[in-house]
Amino acid sequence: MTKEIHVVGGGLAGSEAAFQLAERGHRVVLHEMRGVRGTPAHQTDRLAELVCSNTFKSTEVTNAHGLLKAEMRLLGSIVLQAADAARVPAGSALAVDRDLFSAAVHDRVVNHPNITVTREEVTAVPSAPCLIATGPLTSEALAESVRARLGLESLAFYDAIAPIVSRESIDEGVAFRAARWDKETMVQGKGAEWGTGEEFGGTPVTPPLDSTLLPSPALSVGAYFNCPMDKGQYEAFLDALTTADQFTAHEFDAVPYFEGCMPVEEMARRGRESLRFGPMKPIGLRDPRTGKRPWAVVQLRAEDRAGRMWNLVGCQTRLRIPEQQRVFRMIPGLENAEFLRFGSIHRNTYLNAPGALSPHLSLRDDPQVLFAGQLTGVEGYTESTATGLLAAINLSRMLAGREPVVPPPVTMLGALYRHLREADPAHFQPMNANFGLLEELADPPRDKQVKRERYAERALAALGAWIAENSLV
Repeated sequence: MTKEIHVVGGGLAGSEAAFQLAERGHRVVLHEMRGVRGTPAHQTDRLAELVCSNTFKSTEVTNAHGLLKAEMRLLGSIVLQAADAARVPAGSALAVDRDLFSAAVHDRVVNHPNITVTREEVTAVPSAPCLIATGPLTSEALAESVRARLGLESLAFYDAIAPIVSRESIDEGVAFRAARWDKETMVQGKGAEWGTGEEFGGTPVTPPLDSTLLPSPALSVGAYFNCPMDKGQYEAFLDALTTADQFTAHEFDAVPYFEGCMPVEEMARRGRESLRFGPMKPIGLRDPRTGKRPWAVVQLRAEDRAGRMWNLVGCQTRLRIPEQQRVFRMIPGLENAEFLRFGSIHRNTYLNAPGALSPHLSLRDDPQVLFAGQLTGVEGYTESTATGLLAAINLSRMLAGREPVVPPPVTMLGALYRHLREADPAHFQPMNANFGLLEELADPPRDKQVKRERYAERALAALGAWIAENSLV
């Protein structure tokens, strides 16, 4: 195979993809703008530089990130090979010496006889075949070119992410199901359920002007979990939220707050009632345990079709991870919450993958223009690298006249791709690997550790069979 392939971006995903394509006999031109134009995050012009943490997280297969690594090893990831060689003591986590790691990847890529590295800024989507893996700091010119190609709603420039918890960790003896603010009740009462304001400290509450146009009761499916708070619980939650330790981002992550990405802790600082009149308003809702309207309600929305992952609506946050665990577990019904994703707000250019890309993460009108890395809407070093690896496999297959393939959804990589394909485009936000993405076991054991062991056994067996079936290595 001699057709030249352009890979844009020399981070983890781009470096992995370029090497995998070169190893399959393709001539690759890897475009990296660092060297002629820097970024606010990077310190060097080396390929695969780590700009945040120096850890790829767990190596244990009973951890979602560890399982994804095990799958990537079966597929021959060179990024993981370099990480292993540069590993430093960190228990079961794969932590690395940053300089040794990036130098190892850099040397293997630039010295490959089939790879040419060019230092230039790519400002437009190249012609096929190509692979774009420019990451969260994609240049403005290229981002605009991508958005023009895919549509105005295809690209976001920041994350405003709320935590996600597992369904099985929600206490359904406390949290109850209802429509969003129980709109069917408001339809029947035409606003009467909004009350006089006495329950809100005497402030008059006006029903929405279009309350008579809200969905009928027949359309309500109780799509939300509602975690009710009494006044004391609400006040204690506010105190904890507004005094908790916040993550102080790098300068390149700074986001000018506006209503669409306001951290919940910043909303709370506007006044003691701001959340109760905002994302935590209890209007139209009744706690089945008391028959009364709660003082405030935290609502959770399903993040996946199977209803295994639930998003804390309106709780995007910059709190540090230990603080998120402490504060959000104060919410009634979430005392034992298992966090599948933590909240964050930071600069991050990413695509609305389910709304704009094909199942193998290409342009829908040109399957040989693929995307990989954080640009596709995945979070984390391992996830980004994995998409670069699979993108290279698929681009090589298509150039050989074969169809692209995606691992089965019982694997972590396949489940991640399924999420990028099937997530609700209206609420799509970046996602990291987690067990909530996997298809449930036919007969799941109660013990969490045993359950994860079975997930891993099933995933690795399925991936091995998929690799053999498609002759991938």
